[in-house]
Amino acid sequence: MHVSHLQLRDFRNYREVDLELGPGAHLFVGANGQGKTNLVEAIGYLASLGSHRVSSDAALVRLGAESAIARGELSHGNRRLRIEVQIAKAGSNRAQVGGRAVRARELSRYITTVLFAPEDLALVRGEPAVRRSFLDRLLVTHSPRLGGVLSDYDRVLRQRNSLLRSARSQGRDDPRLHTLEVWDDRLVDLGTEIVAERLRLVSRLVPHLERGYARLVGADHAPGIQLRLSALGQSTSVGVGDEEPEDDDSELTGGEISFEELRARFVHRLAERRDAEIERGVSLVGPHRDDAVIMLNGLPARITASQGESWSLALALKLAAAELVRAESQTGDPVLILDDVFSELDADRRERLADAIGDFEQVLVTAAVLGDIPDSMHAQVTTIRGGTIVGDGA
Repeated sequence: MHVSHLQLRDFRNYREVDLELGPGAHLFVGANGQGKTNLVEAIGYLASLGSHRVSSDAALVRLGAESAIARGELSHGNRRLRIEVQIAKAGSNRAQVGGRAVRARELSRYITTVLFAPEDLALVRGEPAVRRSFLDRLLVTHSPRLGGVLSDYDRVLRQRNSLLRSARSQGRDDPRLHTLEVWDDRLVDLGTEIVAERLRLVSRLVPHLERGYARLVGADHAPGIQLRLSALGQSTSVGVGDEEPEDDDSELTGGEISFEELRARFVHRLAERRDAEIERGVSLVGPHRDDAVIMLNGLPARITASQGESWSLALALKLAAAELVRAESQTGDPVLILDDVFSELDADRRERLADAIGDFEQVLVTAAVLGDIPDSMHAQVTTIRGGTIVGDGA
C-alpha cells in the first residue's frame, strides 16, 4: 500500500497542497523551517491521529484558520481509496473513508506508517513512557481493538488514582475508599491483558530487531528486549510526580508467563503495595509502571551503549517495527517516513539504512541537503520553500 495523492488545506504553513506521489523513495528537500516535514507529518497523522512533533491538534491548523483538512488517496494493487480527516482547532475531528463518515480513530485501519526521526534515540536513552508508547502503538496497529482496551485502562487508572488521592488527604475513613476493590478488579483485568499482549509482541519483535541491527551495523551484538513488570516486582523509589520509577527492581522477563500466573501475581502485588499507594496517592502497579529494557550484549543499552550503538539500536527498533507490520498487516507494507534522519548518520550507516529500507513499497524522506541522501534514493525529489512546492525532479 502507498499514498498516491496528498491534498492539504490550512495544514501547518500550507494554505493548499495538491501533490502526486508514487511508490518507491520520494525525497522532500528544503532548508529548515520551510515546511518539508509538515507534508510527511500530515501523512503520519492520517494513520495515527497524532503528530511526532506536537501533542495538540491545534498546532496543526494554519494560523488564522479554524480547521485543517488532510486527504490522502491510497493505492493497494488496483484498488484506490480516499481517506480524509478534518482537524478542528477546538472540538472534535471528523473523518471520511471513501466519502463515508467514520469515526476518526478508524482511519488507522486503512493506512499504516512507521516513522523514523532523530527523537527516536529516546527509545534507547529516554524514559520508560517512550518505550511503552512505542509498543502500544504497534499493538494497536496489529489489533485496533486494543486501542479500546488501552483507553479503558487509562480511564480506570484515573479513577483509581482519584480515590487514592482522596484517601491520602481524607484518611482511610473516606467512605469512597470502599469502592477501590471494584477498580482493582478492572485494573487487573485490563492491565493483565495489556501486559500479556506486550509480552507476545516482544517475542515477535525481537527476531526482526536482531536482523535489523545486523543489517545496519554488520555485526551481532545480541540486541534484545526484556520487559520490566511492576506486577512481578516492586519499585524502590519514584521520580518526579510519583509517575516514573528512578531505580526499579521490578522483575525483568524475556520469557513466557501464563495469563493466569500473571493475573495472580498482579493481584498479589496490588495487595502488597496498598499501603504505599494510599500514602502516595498514586497507583504503583500496572502496565503504566512497566518498561521495555533494550539490551545489547546482555546489558541494558541505556546504561552501557555508546552514542553510535544507541543510534543503531533505535533505528533497528523502528526497522523491526516496519518488518513486523509488513509481516502481519493485511494492507501490506507500511509507508516508511524518515524525517531528517540521514543527516544524523555517517556515510556507511546512510548506505546501510538505504539498503535496509529499499524494498519497501513507499519511503518518504525529508532532508535539508540532498547530498545527505544516498544516490540510490534520488529518483523522486520535491523541493520545498516557504510552504510552497517549487520544484520536482532530481
